[in-house]
Amino acid sequence: MASKGIGCLGEAMAALRISAAKPATTSFSRQFTRSMATEAPLKQAANSPVTAQSLMQSWNPISTVPVTIHSFPSLEPQSLEQWSVQHLYLPLRRDLLHLAVVYEGDNTRQGTASSKTRYDVHGSHRKMRPQKGTGRARLGSRQSPLLRGGGKTFGPHPRDFGTRLNRKVYDKAWRTALSYRYRRGELIICEDGMELAMPQDFDLVADKFLKDGLREAYLKKYMSGVLSTLGLGKEYGRTLFVTGDRRDRLYEAMEQVPWEGRALDLEDVDVKDLLETGKVVMERSVLREMIEQHQSDLVSRIVVNGLPKGGPPLGEKEL
Repeated sequence: MASKGIGCLGEAMAALRISAAKPATTSFSRQFTRSMATEAPLKQAANSPVTAQSLMQSWNPISTVPVTIHSFPSLEPQSLEQWSVQHLYLPLRRDLLHLAVVYEGDNTRQGTASSKTRYDVHGSHRKMRPQKGTGRARLGSRQSPLLRGGGKTFGPHPRDFGTRLNRKVYDKAWRTALSYRYRRGELIICEDGMELAMPQDFDLVADKFLKDGLREAYLKKYMSGVLSTLGLGKEYGRTLFVTGDRRDRLYEAMEQVPWEGRALDLEDVDVKDLLETGKVVMERSVLREMIEQHQSDLVSRIVVNGLPKGGPPLGEKEL
């Protein structure tokens, strides 16, 4: 046993001398990369395309974001404004948007469904047949819910389906919806007085010759061409136009092509309308009024010089 142990020790020492005699060769020519599954190789990361959406997601402004003001309907840039990140660059909060959409849906339900119980149905309440002796089931009045023409058991009655939501939560959901559109490049701000420009001959021949449906057909074809040229039609997810007041030509033309989008004034717009279409085109004054109405969570109760401290300043013109 002792000789066997000495032999094993000798073999181990001989192997150690051989390994020490070999020069250590270490190659640093290959670049070091982490082997984690969540990290892409360097070549793949270098060749990956950079999209506009990825750039917007990686962009992290500190205080303000730029907003371009366009002309309508050419959508040519006219000026540049700076808006606070608290207004147009909030992070996406699906929980707030869900609460706001449900709140608006509950408060728009009419709740006028009504049905008659057995005490509301017209007719005599006399017992139809004797309780016993006929061999048939016992039966009460003609208004029984078991009979045809009788009352309804546990039927609907007029009620209020409205729910409540904290004002600050609802206001932040509004700005979150606008921020979601801005971050995706789907919020287009135009100058005030947004109206559809028609050809010069349209006003001359519209009243005399465009009758019996020709006017509607003309507006339908013309508006479809305008939206297709601007990239705002059905192929791009439909478009919502928001104006301060009703614009007759724009609203009339959009009513002929409801599959291309819709046009609403400020009073008829809610959070769901801002989310359900592909792009949102609105006037500058509309955006300003939206932010003014929905920034209660940004207004402080601190009083400075006898006046309450307001929220971040609204859009400031740069160019």
